Amino acid sequence: MKLVSLKKGFTLVEIMIVVAIIGIIIAIAVPAFLRARENARGRACQENLSKIDGAKEQYAIEKKVANAVAIEMTSLTGTNGTGYLKQEPKCPAGGTYTVGNVGADPTCSYTATSTWAVKHVLANAGD
Repeated sequence: MKLVSLKKGFTLVEIMIVVAIIGIIIAIAVPAFLRARENARGRACQENLSKIDGAKEQYAIEKKVANAVAIEMTSLTGTNGTGYLKQEPKCPAGGTYTVGNVGADPTCSYTATSTWAVKHVLANAGD
């Protein structure tokens, strides 16, 4: 009588190869995901700075505020969303916005630690 060996399943080597391949894929994907998230935060911050700058300029025109006069965020937001901004924008990376003077760009206090990240500064129209 012959003994028939019916082995079903995967060997340890096959499982180790699959785990190694998954590890390589994760090692490639996680840094790309983190880079994309940081760049998205930078672009969202730039958009917020652009909205603050537009609201500040509109406020200065309507209120006849001279150039180089400081404006506070409370002047732009008003009460119950009745100002030039419905609410005070929040930096997605946790920074704080400074409106600054009329004619100067608003700023964000967040500084990215990575050199490749999108900067949290108001982008110029030529960029």
